[in-house]
Amino acid sequence: EAQLATLTTPVQVAESAYARADGLVGEIDKILRAKQAEKLAETVATPLNPAHWPVAIEALRSALSKLWLDVAADQSVSRHTKFIENLPIILFAGIAAVVLVFRGRRWSKMIVGRFSRSGVSSLGVWRFVFSLLRIVFPFVGLVLFSTAAVLTDYLGERGNEIAMLVPLLGGLMLGYRWVAEQVFSRDDDEALLLLSQKDRADARFLVSGMTLVLSINFLLLHILELDEASELARAVIAFPFTILMSLGLYRLGRLLRHFGATDPVEEEEEITRSSSLARLVRGLGGLSMLVAVVAPLLHAAGYFNASASMLPPTFLTMVILGLVLALQRFSAEVYGAFTGQGKEARESLVPIFFGVLLLLLALPVLALAWGARVADLTEIWTAFKRGFSIGNSQISPTDFLTFALIFILGYVATRLVQGALKTNVLPKTKIDKGGQNAIVSGLGYVGIFLAALAAITGAGIDLSSLAIVAGALSVGIGFGLQNIVSNFVSGIILLIERPISEGDWIEVSGGQMGFVRDISVRSTRIETFDKTDVIVPNADLVSGTVINYTRGNTLGRVIIPVGVAYGT
Repeated sequence: EAQLATLTTPVQVAESAYARADGLVGEIDKILRAKQAEKLAETVATPLNPAHWPVAIEALRSALSKLWLDVAADQSVSRHTKFIENLPIILFAGIAAVVLVFRGRRWSKMIVGRFSRSGVSSLGVWRFVFSLLRIVFPFVGLVLFSTAAVLTDYLGERGNEIAMLVPLLGGLMLGYRWVAEQVFSRDDDEALLLLSQKDRADARFLVSGMTLVLSINFLLLHILELDEASELARAVIAFPFTILMSLGLYRLGRLLRHFGATDPVEEEEEITRSSSLARLVRGLGGLSMLVAVVAPLLHAAGYFNASASMLPPTFLTMVILGLVLALQRFSAEVYGAFTGQGKEARESLVPIFFGVLLLLLALPVLALAWGARVADLTEIWTAFKRGFSIGNSQISPTDFLTFALIFILGYVATRLVQGALKTNVLPKTKIDKGGQNAIVSGLGYVGIFLAALAAITGAGIDLSSLAIVAGALSVGIGFGLQNIVSNFVSGIILLIERPISEGDWIEVSGGQMGFVRDISVRSTRIETFDKTDVIVPNADLVSGTVINYTRGNTLGRVIIPVGVAYGT
């Protein structure tokens, strides 16, 4: 005990230090959240006052003029020399950028069209993969254009920073447009939200328009920040864009709010199959309409930061959820291609599982979009990995993963051994079929028990602290589940003693007669001569009277009473 106390002292010191550090982190989090709340509650003068418009316009003009001055300030010989040296790369990058930006979408459509006409299998998978070229080609073109602009060395420090933003904003526009084309596809069979053709076209136009407005607003605000413009100037400049974003978001929310009500005849079956999706879409549409009304009112009242923290996150949330739908459909196409089910795989359980997994992976991104800090997510992940305590054991998610992995491996190994014995080993012995089935079933019970035991041991779960709970639970099982336990024990007795075996012709109490087809954990399945199945609890077979017509041999007699009329 003394040695144990000495050895555990560093652990106790570490736990104490961890508790102090955790308390400090909690205090820092409170301070940061308070500052974030204060920033959201900050007010500026209303942008509706015309007296503030000249100030904002002058600030924007000053920022743009300083941006131009950076371009024209240095006209040295070294800059011209560097430009001449980089001219071949600049020309190549510029020409490639123009070709990729203006021809990339057409090339991707041509590739998809050729695959469609060729009748290739797994067309949905290839259509999804090649649709990504609509993003890749123009984005690479924008990167080349930005690189060529920076290599000219004529833009200055601010100009280079703005040029580096062009691929980012362009990539966001392309990505948002791609998600809209997947969710509101022109093809009825490929549309993830089956609205009418007109509504889907309007939705695609609204997403593209809002993305353009959001990008221009971000670019202008960034230029003003580079010039250290006042909060009032940025609020006034951003107000028209807030109005445009709100109008677009409100219209898009109305389309989503009426999802399933535009054409009930065509969409009734789809809505019935995915009622949860319909409720989610309608709820998201209602939230969008609410934000579209509240955000411009807050902006007009002077709460510029609060308004800015509502509109873009709402739009980004819609795009992220649309991306989850698109990736879930892609997983269904891949699963259908591997299993040969085709489009029928969209309604199977595996794509739904992938959809739930994708939604869980999207939750941290959604949290970041709504103002969470990376530190908040890392703290939650650390607490999640730390797990919880049961007695003297610390249970963490890694323990669950270890437990599941070991148990799955043990379960698979048990099934493989069972299959090998059933098909290759036991048929070559002189054991009858009933004995073979008893050996295979018994091996399955033992294998699953050993797999569970190995999984518990491998995960490091100490069950000694649960001994009292397990004892109380066993008493409860004995009283509440005694019939199930009795049937389970009776099933084991049937497998060991083998008074009946699979294939035997038996008759149980109650007059049920037929062939034994399966002896499972709880019950035995008997197939009657009418080709109907009778499920008999194992306890009835052990404690009741059973007539086995083929126990010792395959000869039997059937007594058939024949009625004959008098006088015949």
